[in-house]
Amino acid sequence: MADENETENAKPTPPAKSQKGTLARKGKKSAAEVQQELRELSKPQGEEKPPADLKKIYFRAGAVVVVVWIVAIIVRHPAGYAIAGALTIAGIAALVWLQRYMKKTQALGAILKGADTEEGRKQALEQIDAQFKKGDTQAVIAKAQLQMQDDPRAALATLEAVNLDKELAPVAGQIRAMRAMIHLTLGEIQEARSLADKLDLGKQQEPKTRVMFAAVASEAWARTGAGRKAVDTMDLFNPEDPEMGELRAQLWRSRAFAYAAVNDTKGVARAVKKLAEINPHLLGMFVGQKKVHPLLEREAKQIVMRMGIVPRKMVRQRM
Repeated sequence: MADENETENAKPTPPAKSQKGTLARKGKKSAAEVQQELRELSKPQGEEKPPADLKKIYFRAGAVVVVVWIVAIIVRHPAGYAIAGALTIAGIAALVWLQRYMKKTQALGAILKGADTEEGRKQALEQIDAQFKKGDTQAVIAKAQLQMQDDPRAALATLEAVNLDKELAPVAGQIRAMRAMIHLTLGEIQEARSLADKLDLGKQQEPKTRVMFAAVASEAWARTGAGRKAVDTMDLFNPEDPEMGELRAQLWRSRAFAYAAVNDTKGVARAVKKLAEINPHLLGMFVGQKKVHPLLEREAKQIVMRMGIVPRKMVRQRM
């Protein structure tokens, strides 16, 4: 009897919440919120690189100067002494510039580190304006990185104020890539294409910078009719390589646009699936947005509708 009473009085265990239901609740986001999340995900996620070892640099530079002077003394010619003196002065100037550059980089890094919220970014922008000169390119890039999180248009205006003809090639390339990325986010693909065509991918020594340039350029090419060029470029990089880190999502995004441009249905499905595995809300960039290939938008819609992560109102904006 006791067993029967226990059975009768026992309350049925509520069914486990399905993943779809959970995703649906989490996915009730507006288009603006999805775009904000995409901008957050586009921020560097990896660990900060340690600053260069100035002691080693000083030692190597000093060794070179010593060798140059030894050669000049052996030659015993006025021209040799003049060359040695000029190289010494140039070396000292370069080391002074490097030291200032590193100190400035570390100072900006410290400011950016605490800018995880809207209020934090506002304070960081005020610090940059107060501590750095208006035309300081490093400060301009840091300022634009902050503005991209809340106001892409403001970030674009900040970057456009830089005269690229007066900047070193690597710095000019970085600014062009940032501007192109913002234009792509805003659906301004022709503007992005004109900047992407000026990116010199082959001269980028830093691997991750080269990958980022390639991803931005490939998306711009894919969305302006150069799909095969975009696919060939993306084939040079493996998004699943552990070294890709935070660039993995950017690479799959660019691949999705590239495959769509050449009507590769299987390629699009694979890229969209990979993005959904990274974060389902990333698919919001293909739904209800400007100038997205129909094949890509259709594939993304199918997945977000099936997973219940995007409100139907948003999905139907362009239907």
